[in-house]
Amino acid sequence: MDQASSLTRVKVIAVASGKGGVGKTSVSVNLAASLASAGNRVLLMDADLGLANVDVLLGLETRHNLSHVVSGQVELEDILIDGPGGVQIIPASSGVKGMAALSAAEQVGLIRSFSELTGDWDYLIIDTAAGIADNVLTFARAAREVLVVACDEPSSITDAYALIKVLNRDFGLHRVHMVANMIASAAQGQELYGKLLRVCERYLDLTVAYMGGIPSDDAQRRAVQQQQAVTTLYPGSPSARAFRELAKRVDRLPAPTRAEGHLEFFVERLIQYSGEAGEVLS
Repeated sequence: MDQASSLTRVKVIAVASGKGGVGKTSVSVNLAASLASAGNRVLLMDADLGLANVDVLLGLETRHNLSHVVSGQVELEDILIDGPGGVQIIPASSGVKGMAALSAAEQVGLIRSFSELTGDWDYLIIDTAAGIADNVLTFARAAREVLVVACDEPSSITDAYALIKVLNRDFGLHRVHMVANMIASAAQGQELYGKLLRVCERYLDLTVAYMGGIPSDDAQRRAVQQQQAVTTLYPGSPSARAFRELAKRVDRLPAPTRAEGHLEFFVERLIQYSGEAGEVLS
């Protein structure tokens, strides 16, 4: 299989949240691991460019990260590391202030480095930063699908709605998927989804689909402490089973009917959206 045919099969999924502390990175990691365990080839990108969490959550040693790609020291392919179940990971930097506010030229250079990847993947999962910063919106808009993670706290619901509102009103996104995290029961997850759905239906023009809930259990807390994916460490736990169900739902999402959401078009759209923000591309 040549590189071009490989790239056109990649499904790009952005995992976002209105606020921090809702377990978004855990969802990204365990979704990626669950998709991989089902036989998919998965690339997981830590897109919280200045406050990386994926490598920390998994206890991985990283010699290089995206800051070294931006500075021109290495190529994007050189920083890939292996994660659970064969997932490959693009690590970001932590505590590098400049990465949180890249210049236009730096953003374009990083984006274009994706076009040089030669791996063969089925999924690119993007763990975005929390909130509505420019790079969050750029990644979300360029992805095929957006999963918004929320938990049953007033601030989480309010901020999730704020993120969805910006994506809908300012950037024309008309479909998002919601994951209820850290829930005590399936009923609580449905109730949380109902709260978000009602306000979105009242004020916005978009579809919000429920992708299920992830229970808060001791297995997931122990997995975090041991810096491993709960799906790998405790595969029989309620949370691990919920992540596998989430992966099945993601895998059933319809394939694109036109050229969007694939890695090569993901790169093109990222560059396009950077240009729309008034950046000069060279």
